[in-house]
Amino acid sequence: MLESRAPGVVGPFAGMDVPWLLRMRSQTRRDHPFLIWAPFDAPARTWRYGEFHERVGALAAGLVARGVKPGEFVLIHLDNCIEAVLAWFACVELGAIAVTTNTRSAPAEMEYFAGHCGAVAAITQPCYADMISAHCRNLRWLAVISHDAGAAPAQGTAPQRADSFEALFADSADRPRRATDPQASCSVQYTSGTTSRPKAVLWSHANALWGAKINAAHEDLHHGDVHQTYLPLFHTNALAYSMLASLWVGATCVIQPRFSASRFWSVAAEHGCTWTSTIPFCMKVLLEHEIPRQHTFRLWGTAVNDPAPFAVFGIKIIGWWGMTETITHGIVGEVDQPNTPMSIGRAAPEYVIRVANDDGSPTAVGDTGNLLIKGIPGLTLFREYLHNEKATRESFDEHGYFITGDRVTLLDNGFIKFGDRAKDMLKVGGENVAASEIEQVIAMVPGVREAAVVAKKHPMLDEVPVVFIIPAAGVAAAPKDLHDTVMAACRNALADFKVPHEIRFVDEMPRSTLEKVAKAELRKMLV
Repeated sequence: MLESRAPGVVGPFAGMDVPWLLRMRSQTRRDHPFLIWAPFDAPARTWRYGEFHERVGALAAGLVARGVKPGEFVLIHLDNCIEAVLAWFACVELGAIAVTTNTRSAPAEMEYFAGHCGAVAAITQPCYADMISAHCRNLRWLAVISHDAGAAPAQGTAPQRADSFEALFADSADRPRRATDPQASCSVQYTSGTTSRPKAVLWSHANALWGAKINAAHEDLHHGDVHQTYLPLFHTNALAYSMLASLWVGATCVIQPRFSASRFWSVAAEHGCTWTSTIPFCMKVLLEHEIPRQHTFRLWGTAVNDPAPFAVFGIKIIGWWGMTETITHGIVGEVDQPNTPMSIGRAAPEYVIRVANDDGSPTAVGDTGNLLIKGIPGLTLFREYLHNEKATRESFDEHGYFITGDRVTLLDNGFIKFGDRAKDMLKVGGENVAASEIEQVIAMVPGVREAAVVAKKHPMLDEVPVVFIIPAAGVAAAPKDLHDTVMAACRNALADFKVPHEIRFVDEMPRSTLEKVAKAELRKMLV
């Protein structure tokens, strides 16, 4: 039983849910900008709290009129756009479950997602409409927005049986009313599958509120902040770290269609952005563009604390670690104190963090072990894997710790350094090798934009490391000696069994969520 449902226990979000939070902000910050939609080829459009709340109510009323009932699942298959946020809030207001799916998903994956959750309807955009119509066959209806992430759609991209998104809206005076229940189901995100089908991470309303409140606290976010958001809204990072955290404090969230290095600084300057949640890939690309001498950023959040190559931005960068299942950061850097560079931070005070060896014994300082985290399901941890009781049960150990699948290294003073996903560990001649250790060495070599290491089968050593590299100026313009420079850096910094056996230069990498390299696809390229 959830602690928040135990007799006599009052949970932190008693009497609250996501519609309550939006309604409250529409009253206390009615005329303050909540969302600013900043498409690439059109002027920005500001949605103030009061206006946005009214529009959500009109859409929620329209969804009810179209037959969507509490407890039913609605697919939201959209790139970043204002409609994605409207649809998410409208679904959770009426009590439906918003299912946000990765727009890079293959047709077979979308067929699985829709069938697994039992989606009754879908909201998408022109370039994905035919695929959704053809592969999500049990939908009662499909609605399509008028653009593709701010760009005009190609001709003939909307299927005949699709409705216009605008036609879904009704009168906000008819917005649905239901009993407030923080433990009611709120939303679903599908995790990336590796050896099995992707799992559907189910959040309660309390989970979403937890993400909003704790992310804002960890980020030192306040009502005067402007959060620049370009990571995908179908993922926890942009949804909870950026948008919901901004809502919690009454701040402003600037939404871009996706990351664009050439537009990053101009958008930041136009809207006075003070905060962004980013990833090393984006920061590395920004190094190739002129950095303005003056800007309004005060903090960035990313994978590691104060990475040395990015000191040129002149911004404090805090590290963090989290998962869809944790909603917020289980490990986070300090905003007001110095952090150990390249660490991900310390254990967040809202969780219990354990680092253990494979045999379950505690990992010593300086060693690398398995990362486990303890919280309260349905509040500080996800409620369950939808329709998969076995996976939910097996994701916790006998002591109630969630098994993250990540490996971390304990440092002095409680700081923690990310090691790797367990599946990204190589076994080279009996030695454990973390792909990230090799990648960090190569990433510092001048002329390298990005590096990704994967294992290649070897008849004698079991596995050997192979690195894929995107040169800073592209393969055609790469320095002729870049191969030798990378190998020299590896031999200087790494044990001999960690040195790559092969380097492959590429112009681009296969990508998954959050611009992460899809290493499964790289491994296929080695076969």
